[in-house]
Parts: sequence; structure tokens; C-alpha cells
Amino acid sequence: MAGTGSLRNRNFGSPVLKQRSTTTHGTQTPDSSPVDTMPAQLLPHLSNGAPALHRKYSSPMMPPFMVSAPGKVIVYGEHAVVHGKAAIAAAISLRSYLLVSFLSKSHHTITLRFPDIQLEHTWNIDDLPWNVFSQPGKKKYYYDLVTSLDPDLMDAIQPHINSVSPKLPEAIRKIHQNSAACFLYLFLSLASRKTAPCVYTLRSTIPIGAGLGSSASIAVCLSAALLLQIRALSGPHQDQPPQECELQIERINRWAFVGEMCIHGNPSGVDNTVSSGGKAVLFQRTDYNKPPRVLPLRNFPELPLLLVNTRQSRSTAIEVAKVATLRNDHAVLTEKILDSIGMVTESAHKLLTSPDFDPTSHDSLKHLGELVTINHGLLVALGVSHPKLERIRELIDYTGIGWTKLTGAGGGGCAITILKPQPTITHHHTNGNGNGNGNGHHHHHDTSSDESDASSDIDCSASIISTGTKLKHKILDTLEVKLEQEGFEKFETTLAGDGVGVLWPAVLHNGNEEEGGEEIDQEKFLRAEGTEGIERLVGVESVRRKKVVREVREGWKFWRPWEGAFA
Repeated sequence: MAGTGSLRNRNFGSPVLKQRSTTTHGTQTPDSSPVDTMPAQLLPHLSNGAPALHRKYSSPMMPPFMVSAPGKVIVYGEHAVVHGKAAIAAAISLRSYLLVSFLSKSHHTITLRFPDIQLEHTWNIDDLPWNVFSQPGKKKYYYDLVTSLDPDLMDAIQPHINSVSPKLPEAIRKIHQNSAACFLYLFLSLASRKTAPCVYTLRSTIPIGAGLGSSASIAVCLSAALLLQIRALSGPHQDQPPQECELQIERINRWAFVGEMCIHGNPSGVDNTVSSGGKAVLFQRTDYNKPPRVLPLRNFPELPLLLVNTRQSRSTAIEVAKVATLRNDHAVLTEKILDSIGMVTESAHKLLTSPDFDPTSHDSLKHLGELVTINHGLLVALGVSHPKLERIRELIDYTGIGWTKLTGAGGGGCAITILKPQPTITHHHTNGNGNGNGNGHHHHHDTSSDESDASSDIDCSASIISTGTKLKHKILDTLEVKLEQEGFEKFETTLAGDGVGVLWPAVLHNGNEEEGGEEIDQEKFLRAEGTEGIERLVGVESVRRKKVVREVREGWKFWRPWEGAFA
């Protein structure tokens, strides 16, 4: 089964998984779930097997909570990975956000709201096919390894999927019904007839259909939220041992993979693995009859990343077929190119896993950046670039601010740029007129490439994008105008950051020093406009304007096995 290797080969706490899977569903409730901070009388519907406590009608409803999961980019190795070579994929800070709001028991409904794709649908909890999902041999527990969809269970939910957006055009209806299938299959597998009525409101800052793992991010959010509701997760909390972190991530990842199967049928497992665990993974499938190899790269440096969407639609199948045709017509040459792409990934992996690897070293960043440039050139040779991708690369290369390549299938989609470190000296590169704000900014090329290449002691996290210098504004602001004028969409994001996160309860400090923070409710969440609005309201990262430093906002918590593993 495709994708099972992403679950079997990650080496994430496997001894713990084997040990715990022998216990019963009811006795596996961890002690430190965020739900456990709620008063006991609020929890009868969450026990899922333990004796229910009597609910007091005067009790308030549980407060809303939120989960978030990142998108992903392929950093090295696309297309060669189809032909047995390794690839490296990493998380990006563009994310999906899922708000879970509780209703009074009188509702007996669950609602899925996904306003970004104009989806809203409500199901009556009592009408759902619980009996089919709870039959002996069909019932799955949260610690089970599910590697395929049960056709009987899919048949059972089909009428409830068909009722979603039946009158909309086929293309939109398919997206809506795939989302509904993912949600219902996970809900019926993990929840119970006694689960509290809820509204699941989903917003995303990840462009859909751009090869950035938006569907996997959504599947991870749904998986994490439902596992939290049945108290099947512990943490995340400070000082949580790495092995326990890995167990929680793996539990989320397993069910997110099930959600991805509902959407894609035969997913690789890479997207949900990156979205669950964050950072980066090495992925390789040498035999399609066997599981792939998926290795977490926990020490991939967290880097500022420029992501540019061409807004050019593309078909992965068409781009993959192009390479297959080229390989058939020019076998030796094409094989050499694919081998070279494989060597790019191997070179990056060798650096990242070497004992003396220093993620803050400029030399390390330069090595990774040059591999990005080489990888792009090889993909161009395979014929999978696009004039719009080349135009983006041209505009960015002209500024000299970083190393750029297409990411994913190509033929459109997105380009990524790893930024060069912030140069220390810029004054001698102004032009003769002393004009630092003109449209012509090619004089910065020497500043941001040659100068930074000579500065081996610069912390690579202090790049142009993360510092509020005049140089940043001269280059990036001018670049942004040009990109927008030509119809491109630019995102300033972060590479290889956190995976799935939890905000329990949904209360945030919004960077304006507001006392006590701001509670996030459905209306505020729905009113947030676009990527900027969503990130301003609930975003994982805050930007401290005085220093222009990105940091995790107070309230969000993440499982971070690398913090203990690499101490």
C-alpha cells in the first residue's frame, strides 16, 4: 500500500506504540491531555469507553480550541523521486487553522465550515452510520495502524457525502465532497455517538492546488482535533520527553494519512508526515511494491523563505509524463539528469546528518543554497519548468538575494527562494547619485552575494528578510511590486518550522500587549480577510515590529522532539 512506509519507517517511538497497543481503549487516556484541564463534569462525552459521569445542566460548554498544521515544499529531488531517487520535503509556515466550537447538547449536529472554498454542511449526529463503523472487525482505535480504506465504511458514508453541495458545478462539488469524505471518515472512526455537537471551522493560508500540501494540512488538523476530543493525546507541554512527543506526532500522522487516502486514494504519505512533525523528511521509494523510506530530518535549519505562486495551474500527471517521454526518447541523457538530481538530495542529506553540522553556519547555508540552484537547472533540463517560473527566477536572481528553484511538479505552481545572509556592510554600494530608492537595484547584487559569501561568521538566520534594514526595503519592496505587477503572489514564510500545534483554549495575545489576550470565536475567525487577516487574528507567529523578529505567539504549543533529541 502506497504511503504505509511513511508510518512504518519513521522510527518514531515504535517501542512505545507496540507496548501501548496491547492495552484497552479506555485505559489509554493520558494524564496530561489539554482536555484534562476542564472540570470533570464537562467531560462525559469525551471518555469514549470509560464510564460516563453525570453532566450538570448548569455547566458551561467547553471553550473553543484550535489546531494548526503547516503546508510543505519539496526542497530537493522532485521528479527524480518518481524514478527511485531520494527527495527532501520541509514544512513551511503557511498553515491551516481549525477552530472547534462546542454547541449545546440539544443540537445533536456537527457542522463543517470551510469558507475559503465556500463549503458549509451540517449532519445530524444520530443519522450517521455508527453501527457500521462499530461492527466487530470494522472498529478502529486511535492507536491502530490503518493502511487502507475499508470499502464497506466508505459505502456507508457515501449517502452523507452525496448530500454535500449537490447542485454546484462538478469541479467544485468534487472538492467539497472530498473534504466531507475526509472529515466524516475520521469523525466516525475516532468519535462516538455521544460526542459533543460541534462546529469545525477551517481557514487556510496555503494556496490550494499549488503543490504545497494543503489537503494534508487539513487532514492533520482534523486528525489532531478529533484525537484531542477523545483524550488520545498528551501534551504538548514543556519538558515532554522526545519519545513521547514522537508518539503523539505519529498518532496524529497515522489518522491524517487515512484522511489523505479519502482525498487522494493513493497518497505517498510525505505531505501528512511533514505537516504532522514539522521540520523536514527524506523520502525514497525504490520499489512501488514495498513501502517507501521516510526519515525525519530534525536538524534541518529553520530558514526565512520567499515563496512565489505563479498562479499558473498545472497537472502533476502531465509533468511526470513529460519526463517519462524524455526518458524513453533520450534514455542515457535523461538517466544522467535524474541521477544528478538524486546526487543533489544526497549531498544535502549528507551535510544535514554529518556529526559536525552547524545549522547557523554561513558555509552550511551556502552549500544548501547552491544545491537549490543546481537542482533547478536540472529540472529545467527535464523540461518541467514554465516561462512564469523562469520569469520569477529572473526577477529574484537579478536582486541577488537568494537561491531559487521551482518546487513540486513544475509547469506552474510555485518557486521557492532560500535567502542569503544579511550582509554587514552596504554603504559602499550606493550609486553615484546617492539614490537608494530607484527602481534599478542591480547594484545590490554585489552586496547580497559577494559580500555575504565572504562573511563566514554570519548567523544564517539573520537574513535580509528577517531584519528591518533599509536594504530589505529597497530590495524586497521593489521585488514585491514587480512580482505583483506581473500577476504573481509573494509570501514571506519560514522553512522547516513547527508541525501540528494546539491552542487550548482559543485565546491569544495578539502582539498588541492586550491584557489577558483575545478569545477567538467563530465570527471573528470567519470575518478574518485573506492570509493577512487570518495570521493577524490567529497566526502561530507574531512579528515584533520593533525588532522585526518572528516568534511563536503566547498560547500556541507544539510537539518538538528535536529539542530534546539534539540537546
